[in-house]
Amino acid sequence: MTQPAPALNFSGVSFPEMYERWLVQPLFRPFAEDLLRSVALTAGNALLDIACGTGIVARLASEQLGTGARVVGVDLSPQMLGVARAVAPGVDWREGNAAALPVTVGEAFDVVICQQGLQFFPDKPAAAREARRVLTPGGRAAIATWRSLEEIPMLRDLHRVAERHLGPVVDQRHSFGDAAGLRGLLADAGFQDVRVETLARTIRFDDAKAFLRLNTMALTGMSAAAKAMSDDERARVVGAIAQDSAEALPPYLDGEGLAFEISTNVATARG
Repeated sequence: MTQPAPALNFSGVSFPEMYERWLVQPLFRPFAEDLLRSVALTAGNALLDIACGTGIVARLASEQLGTGARVVGVDLSPQMLGVARAVAPGVDWREGNAAALPVTVGEAFDVVICQQGLQFFPDKPAAAREARRVLTPGGRAAIATWRSLEEIPMLRDLHRVAERHLGPVVDQRHSFGDAAGLRGLLADAGFQDVRVETLARTIRFDDAKAFLRLNTMALTGMSAAAKAMSDDERARVVGAIAQDSAEALPPYLDGEGLAFEISTNVATARG
């Protein structure tokens, strides 16, 4: 059975707003909770969330640490930070590059977290060194990167549909899924006691159409062919991919929505 094509109206809604509305709660919040458990927050800890996006890690940490806690979120996108500030004005949100963090000399953090950002950094070694630089001696770090597409069948199937329209697409979200590579990167940056485990969760989306549309937008944004298209042509292709992607959904529908397993590397280390 093929599901009807997505017919959502995203007019006037920015991608960061869509990200916050449809992706954070079902996808990013559960893994953020896992990352915070892995670093065992305690009262008085100062925490830095690198590549914070709309800020789910920093927001949860702020709730756990309570009033007066020093929690900082850094992201390169002012649009993502705009949503973060609107949702949680009490967190210290800073615009900046992970390879040159907006953290002054002498300012340090007990905990540094990066959830699904490292794979996008052009200079990963520099970003890893910066994360180590701002960590207190003996401080804790947790860094997560999605596993490869081949290990996530539903996303692999959607990727193949998109490539029928776009040609080859390198999905940066899953471009650093090698655990050994992640471990070596952190060790080379000076982190101690580096450990990497694989964590898998079944994620559920009540609105399969919204997920399809957002995933299609993400893949199109990473396509070299799409970058050469006009806005109208790109919009047409997004609609066509989202419609054709519905053919991949039936194995992952259970009557209540879309559910599939997704896995991530979780690296923990000390400064």
